[in-house]
Amino acid sequence: MQTVKLNNGIEMPVLGYGVFQVSPEECERCVLDAIGAGYRLIDTAQAYYNEEGVGNAVARCGVSRDELFLTTKVWITNAGEEKATHSIDESLRKLRTDYIDLLLIHQPFSDYPGTWRAMEKAVKAGKVRAIGLSNFYPDRFVDMAECAEIKPAVNQLKTNVFSQQWDAEAEMKPYDTRIMAWAPLAQGDPDLLTNPILTALAERYNKTVQQVALRYLVQRGIIAIPKSTHIERMKQNLDVFDFTLTPEDMESIRPLDKPADFRWSHRNPELVKFLLNYDKQFNPNNK
Repeated sequence: MQTVKLNNGIEMPVLGYGVFQVSPEECERCVLDAIGAGYRLIDTAQAYYNEEGVGNAVARCGVSRDELFLTTKVWITNAGEEKATHSIDESLRKLRTDYIDLLLIHQPFSDYPGTWRAMEKAVKAGKVRAIGLSNFYPDRFVDMAECAEIKPAVNQLKTNVFSQQWDAEAEMKPYDTRIMAWAPLAQGDPDLLTNPILTALAERYNKTVQQVALRYLVQRGIIAIPKSTHIERMKQNLDVFDFTLTPEDMESIRPLDKPADFRWSHRNPELVKFLLNYDKQFNPNNK
């Protein structure tokens, strides 16, 4: 598996398996399938409510822990130094591991500076190897990066051929912070499969459009975490290391970048309210 080096020297797989919207009931089976297919980076979160499934799979998979790279995220309801500290220990318990490879603040709301302090302490205690952010736009990212003792290793953002994050990448570069792409396959956007530029490239390289889209991110040094519950699709998403897009190919994809949809912007007050109440609505333990 190809890796990238984070700003603290840790090597991280450039392609992994994400479990967002994988049900707790399916998660263990899906992660076992993904590890069996060759994935070594597994991305979960407290707010996915499936950390235990990931942990069970890690315990059963037969791959040594030091060959796996586990990512999870602290949710808004666990924000603040004290609550985040307890939640990190709870994530360790659910993941059945002594350490988390990469821990992120999931959303830029509530007391996220306090959460960051808890995460820095977890690094110093050996509970976490690297820390970073998720969904922090350039202004909030710079605010955190300038004030943090440990600089963010990663910022996980919606990144794909239609949401290319060039502005964010420019602001992150001085801190040597990597983009980690959620929704790397554009969350099933039908335009992905019908775009003439992407379909022409897929035909030229005898690959699928999805493989071309993932290869575009990999060649930019962006970490991608596609999700599927089907093992054949998992294998297909991983099969992107036997071809290379030319500089001209890469430039042909760049104009596909679209303006962000404000409905899903973290600057939209309605989305902020939705996220602040997310745990009350979707946490199965609340029902």
